Amino acid sequence: MLQVLRWRGASLTRTLIFNQRVSTASTARPTYFTYRLLTPTQSGTSTRAFSSSTNDTSSTLKSDSRNASRTTGSRRSLAQEQTLEWEDKVNYNVVDKFSDLPYRHLGYNQHMLINEEFKKALGDIVKSFQAPIIYAFAYGSGVFPQSKLLGKAPSDELLRSVHPKPDPAIVRAQGESPKMIDFIFGVSHTQHWHSLNMRQNRHHYSAVASLGSGLVSRIQDHYGAGVYFNPYVNVNGTLIKYGVVNVDTLCRDLTEWDTLYLSGRLHKPVKIIRDNARVRLANQTNLLAAIRTALLMLPEEFTEQELYSLIASLSYLGDPRMRFPTENPRKVGNIVNNNKIHFRNLYAPLIRVLPNVRFLIDDPETADPAQDLRMRQAMSDETRGNMVRRLPKRFRSRVYFQYQKKWQISRADFNAATENLHTEEGGITFGTRLGGEFDQRIAKDDEVERREILRAVIKQTTSWPSTAQSLKGIVMSGFGRSWRYLSEKMSKYREGKKPLPAPEADGGKSDSKSISSSSSESLSEEKTQDEHKPKSQ
Repeated sequence: MLQVLRWRGASLTRTLIFNQRVSTASTARPTYFTYRLLTPTQSGTSTRAFSSSTNDTSSTLKSDSRNASRTTGSRRSLAQEQTLEWEDKVNYNVVDKFSDLPYRHLGYNQHMLINEEFKKALGDIVKSFQAPIIYAFAYGSGVFPQSKLLGKAPSDELLRSVHPKPDPAIVRAQGESPKMIDFIFGVSHTQHWHSLNMRQNRHHYSAVASLGSGLVSRIQDHYGAGVYFNPYVNVNGTLIKYGVVNVDTLCRDLTEWDTLYLSGRLHKPVKIIRDNARVRLANQTNLLAAIRTALLMLPEEFTEQELYSLIASLSYLGDPRMRFPTENPRKVGNIVNNNKIHFRNLYAPLIRVLPNVRFLIDDPETADPAQDLRMRQAMSDETRGNMVRRLPKRFRSRVYFQYQKKWQISRADFNAATENLHTEEGGITFGTRLGGEFDQRIAKDDEVERREILRAVIKQTTSWPSTAQSLKGIVMSGFGRSWRYLSEKMSKYREGKKPLPAPEADGGKSDSKSISSSSSESLSEEKTQDEHKPKSQ
């Protein structure tokens, strides 16, 4: 996929030129795609505009330039609408529709803008499943490249070895490196879902599924992180891997970090295909928790690169794949370096409303993507103690336990020191969560020791669920698929151990600009999502 970008100051105008690949690619004419984010009044029920033309796009670009200021103003108004008041009075159990959210555009930052045809192809894959899916997202290098695309079309042999007969939009999006596309499906009732899916797609399952959907759902729900994966399956001519998770399990991990398995995946940019109000609210809590955890491990002043790299690394700290030669050792760097604009769109709106951290420029969301913006956080004990208090419930309890051991505090003294913490129960938060004496003592701890304790707690949180998930995958996927997966991971490890190429003459600025073709997409889909919500399982 060849990408040509025209960055006009704060404009969100993007012009993407793709080499359209056909069976006899030598005579194919390039197709021009122009994206324009619009305000709701400009676009009616849709906040995205898409136009394509095989002719000159100058008139469209002029129109986009005229609308640039209005577009920027619309995004700024969305950012200004953000607030954190809902954190202290949220009840995740009563959020069913988007109208139940604390305010209309909560979570707009979670939606990444990708090529519209690519998005449609991903949506068609999800729609092909007859069993009801209430939340779905695509993630990983098959959607967000972790290396620079050279604009070359893959050979037919390479393409067919991955995708038997893919949608052309998928070929264009993945360029010269076709990859399996990863999905997560959130469902209401796992046994019923697998029962329906086995009728339609029995070939997606290994021999274990012959024992019935009850066994499959029990293995899914009671071992590992609560996810059941079917890898290397062909859907709509595209090779995919999909994981199935109960929405209750997903929301619990997002709000409490009991495994950091799925919440860690959502710390990084993903493409949400089918949204859900309850999950969106829980994920906003998850993203705020990721920022606060990273801030407790960072100095007073730091860069975007440092923040995003630390956040992206959290879920990998205890991952067994990173301890063995089964994963690219440069994985975190590749994710951040090639998707920095996505990270900015995901986290900048939240950083702007947090009272204890700020960008050192006024409008980070319209800054040059090549610029590594700097940030500064407040370092008072009270402020940082409040951050400790607002860490996810299960994760925070593990942090407390480590400090209780470190300081050799008796159970009675510990209970007395934390008596103000009983403000969360059953998914309901009530009362302002302010850090107490114990939280502030943690905040005053030696910076290096606090960082190491947080890293140890993260490893403790992720290690067993990730290991159990890997072992479960071997059993449930069958030997053939498991060996293929392991071989590909070992290949990525060897690729990551190769020496890095010499930097280009432009200092990598072209790479930074090339990723600026995506941004957070507006959320006028809310009404449509509610209207087309799958029936209860």
